[in-house]
Amino acid sequence: MASFVQTRFPALPLGMARAAAATDRAIHPVTPVGRGVATLLLAAVVSALLVTANQIIGNWTEGHLLAAWIVLWSVAFAGLALLAGPLRRLVQQLRSWAARWQDARREAASDAQIWAVALTDGRVMAELSCAMSRDAAQDVRGLA
Repeated sequence: MASFVQTRFPALPLGMARAAAATDRAIHPVTPVGRGVATLLLAAVVSALLVTANQIIGNWTEGHLLAAWIVLWSVAFAGLALLAGPLRRLVQQLRSWAARWQDARREAASDAQIWAVALTDGRVMAELSCAMSRDAAQDVRGLA
């Protein structure tokens, strides 16, 4: 009587899988980068507000020290409450603009590389010419 044993071995050793997961988390953290940048920008703006409020409060006399601290912390919490949303939206807009700009630069570099190859190879130039004329014909049909 024959018996078959089917064992399942992982494709990667367990240590390698753990190391790959750790490096993946290090490269792509759980929290999005936009939120971190927005938080850092919020902290910088609130810090600037606190420094300005401290400079204004510093001119007061010593008798108003408690009132000065109340005003200073009011400015801090108001800054956190009022500026968190707009700064997060600003960071998201800046990131999307940077991504579009990077894509445009990458596409322009790719086009320049293909054009450089086409200048030295007649077959590639013929394919580019055919593709451009086909694109122009589709544009004419689309306008009609």
